[in-house]
Amino acid sequence: MKTNLIDEAVTVVGNKQKLINMVSKRLRELSAGSRPMVEVDYHIGQMGLADIALAEIIAGKLTSVDEETVSEDPLSVL
Repeated sequence: MKTNLIDEAVTVVGNKQKLINMVSKRLRELSAGSRPMVEVDYHIGQMGLADIALAEIIAGKLTSVDEETVSEDPLSVL
């Protein structure tokens, strides 16, 4: 992972633990075959899956739902 991406993503998310959770979830999705939501140039600097996840967070393509905003009834979002 590139440290400049980590630093920028932390400022976007505001919480290191939340960032870790977001990146790890997205890594599982990307590893399973999900397509990146940002343009990836594989020829410049070897961008790994973690870097792609961080770039998605920085670009605002990937957001987190706070536990406080989630309703007690899980079916209420349907």
